[in-house]
Amino acid sequence: MIAAAGPGVDQRQLLISVGLDPDSENDPKQMLVDTVYYDLLENIAEMIDVTDLSVRTGASMRLDDYGALGLAWKAAPTLFGSYSRVERFARLWTSVVEYELKPVDHGTLFILHRSGVRRLGLRLSNEATLASAVSISRQVSPVPFSPKEVHLRHPPPKTLEYHEHYFGCPVFFGSDLDALLLSPDSLAQANKLGDEGITRFLDSHLEGELREVVDEASIESLAKDVIARSLSEGVPRVGDVARSLGLSVRSLHRRFAEDGLSFRTVTEETRKELAEGLLRDKRYSLSEIAFLTGFSEQSAFNRAFKRWIGRTPTQHRKFLSGL
Repeated sequence: MIAAAGPGVDQRQLLISVGLDPDSENDPKQMLVDTVYYDLLENIAEMIDVTDLSVRTGASMRLDDYGALGLAWKAAPTLFGSYSRVERFARLWTSVVEYELKPVDHGTLFILHRSGVRRLGLRLSNEATLASAVSISRQVSPVPFSPKEVHLRHPPPKTLEYHEHYFGCPVFFGSDLDALLLSPDSLAQANKLGDEGITRFLDSHLEGELREVVDEASIESLAKDVIARSLSEGVPRVGDVARSLGLSVRSLHRRFAEDGLSFRTVTEETRKELAEGLLRDKRYSLSEIAFLTGFSEQSAFNRAFKRWIGRTPTQHRKFLSGL
């Protein structure tokens, strides 16, 4: 993002501002907290016009930037296989985004799930993520590639010219999801460097890495992370959480039982902890907090919070401020 911003920003200072050493070796495993990243993008927006920043960033991404996952994308026999690997192994390079392939009447949706308030930084990040998927699709496809449609949940920028030119298809802002609509022909297209033998080897490698990620932390903390990121779209189903963790539903229930937990209690505790944390930040209204914790109505959130804490959200916010 900083490189794509160009000479209109102080690139070294921007890196330093988020705790990155501009003179150090590139380390793809070094991560930023999502809110810090969004702050960075919003700082850039104060310096330059960011209308086309996300598509310029996406266009600059290369398969080598994604390590073993990039190799797996390249080696998959078809583009469908490439997207399937992102859906399966996204946990290896991000803890704040999940991907879903969903068949629909006119193709397959590649859906980006990211929770949080639709602030500018998050919106730019979502646009860049979908633009990156198109970029690496074009790198492996032997024929020109464009999605059939692009959908983004946030309002449109001042012009759609840059987005429609880059994606090569209609771009719908204010949609009910963040996604690419992919045609059956595109997904069935054989990749230029597809190799089933290499694919099997890389899949085995990535499965091992995914197991390590799941084993390194407690199942409770991992599940809470997935649940928290999903709540703005409603309370997730146990199958969705299990899939995000690379587990079967039976394995997830077993892991919970070993720790004396259940999916229901972990979900409730996640909502409670998230609500308590958001109430400490006065930038979030009570209606926003209700939405981010999976409630369709603020009244339902108020009742649940009083059941959890013994105070209403308004009373608790006053308590936190010492009033």
